[in-house]
Amino acid sequence: MTRPEPGGAETMARLRALGFRALAMPALVLRPRRFALPQCQAVLLTSRAAARALPPQPRGLPLLAVGEATAEAARAAGWADAMAASGTAEDLARLAAHRLDPAAGPLLLAVGQGYALDLAADLRRRGFRVLRRVAYAATPATSVPAPVLAALRGGNGPGQVLFHSPRSAACAITLLREAGLAAKLADMVALAISPRVADAARVALAPLAWREMRVAGRPSEDALLALLGPGETRQGQRDPESVPR
Repeated sequence: MTRPEPGGAETMARLRALGFRALAMPALVLRPRRFALPQCQAVLLTSRAAARALPPQPRGLPLLAVGEATAEAARAAGWADAMAASGTAEDLARLAAHRLDPAAGPLLLAVGQGYALDLAADLRRRGFRVLRRVAYAATPATSVPAPVLAALRGGNGPGQVLFHSPRSAACAITLLREAGLAAKLADMVALAISPRVADAARVALAPLAWREMRVAGRPSEDALLALLGPGETRQGQRDPESVPR
């Protein structure tokens, strides 16, 4: 599991609840960056990481979040008026087009450094002026956790790896290649939350290829986890005949 915090621990809990022996290898470290709010008609968020950097909510300023988890994080940060889209950047753009008026002022898009460029372009095509503010920086992790190294170097390592973003996929694969584990990765099933993430994972592993690549039909964690093959039983024992090759 390569998802960074905040969110990685939640994904780990979901994997274990499904019966999997899950190993955490956050590929990125996310650090919030406080920012000042410019004049805008609404704030848009694409992640819980951005919610951690929010300044206090001005009276009456709405916030639109990509999904309910991000909206809840914004509410916890004091933004009581946070509204949730259905989970994707496209859903968020549609919600903004439905609820907001391009003539009423710019939208503030609070994002990670280098993220959500496609969303900003989509909003501009819909007639909105978009201001971007960096709410967090994502830096690559510098080492592979010892339990992951031990599992991959042992005889009964993980058979599946989850990727939540193009950058986290590239960073995780780079770290594991540098540890001499590229061949181990090539024997695994890669699960990607979107086609862009799958492309990044393929490029990062080349010239080797994944044993299998599965891509979620919708860019949500529910759809990603639905791709999982058999894992641990409820008693925590792996059924070796249940793992597809």
